[in-house]
Amino acid sequence: MPEHNPTNRQFRLAARPVGLPDRSVWQVTEESVADPKPGEVLVKVLYLSLDPAMRGWMNEGKSYVPPVAIGAVMRAVGVGVVVASGHPDLAPGDHVTGILGVQEYALLPRAALQKIDASKAPLPVYLAALGWPGLTAYFGLLDIGKPQAGETVVVSGAAGAVGSIVGQIARISGCRAVGIAGGPEKCAFITQELGFDAAIDYKGEDVKKALRKHCPKGIDVYFDNVGGEILDAALTQLAMHARIIVCGAISQYNNTTAVKGPANYLSLLVNRATMTGMVVLDYAARFGEAAREMAGWMAAGKLKSKEDIVSGFETFPERLLMLFNGENLGKLVLKVADG
Repeated sequence: MPEHNPTNRQFRLAARPVGLPDRSVWQVTEESVADPKPGEVLVKVLYLSLDPAMRGWMNEGKSYVPPVAIGAVMRAVGVGVVVASGHPDLAPGDHVTGILGVQEYALLPRAALQKIDASKAPLPVYLAALGWPGLTAYFGLLDIGKPQAGETVVVSGAAGAVGSIVGQIARISGCRAVGIAGGPEKCAFITQELGFDAAIDYKGEDVKKALRKHCPKGIDVYFDNVGGEILDAALTQLAMHARIIVCGAISQYNNTTAVKGPANYLSLLVNRATMTGMVVLDYAARFGEAAREMAGWMAAGKLKSKEDIVSGFETFPERLLMLFNGENLGKLVLKVADG
């Protein structure tokens, strides 16, 4: 049991947001921390992953996971340390990752947690390159995009958690990597630090013209994280038999009007291209193999994980909005506690 803080603070969804989820949609609650029953584990939450997908989880309606219920603790992936265990597999002091929720302590069944090794990589990396963003990039690009050496891979949201990994895996696969990002700082980051071949600043350039310049033979693989006008621009530049991975559409998540679909979709017909939706949870049975391969790339210096770590559990509502304002560089992680 935790020594100093037997109370668990939680952020619960109080209302379905319209547009950006401001503080009014959250309720902060406190409850006492219970002892784990047999088969359960009590985890002190150390870091939480802040992801664009969280915005979709707040909406009512059919999706790839059920919506967060009104009054429920907000869903979030996290990393924590075991403080009490009712299962022989895990002992106090072990580090774990799982869907811990936006709270200071999580009481979960053993099966909901994955043990991680803090000696192999810093804990926040297990929410970035070695977590769901890295796995999304890995399976989306390699399984759906099927990049071949010499092809051109374009990724939007290129300085974000998923996009920054996509470009690096494209380079590891022998492809040309072109990233679309917002602002000179992000563009310099992906080319100078991560090794992308080219960067397009959607805030300061005509994306369609820049894609023509940097992809003279067309786009073979387009990994889409943003949707909207940038997806439309990419559709005009497809190479024959191009593959498009629809991973996310952050430009559309806070719309108060209907989602804007692709106007240039006939390019799929003309170029015999495919557009495929991708959810990382479909690959759960293969997470281990992907994480091992990416850990190997990191050890060899071929893959970098970039975390943007912000602190303060009580700042969760404001920190989440950083994603939609484009304020983060790499994977946005909220530090909840030391440990």
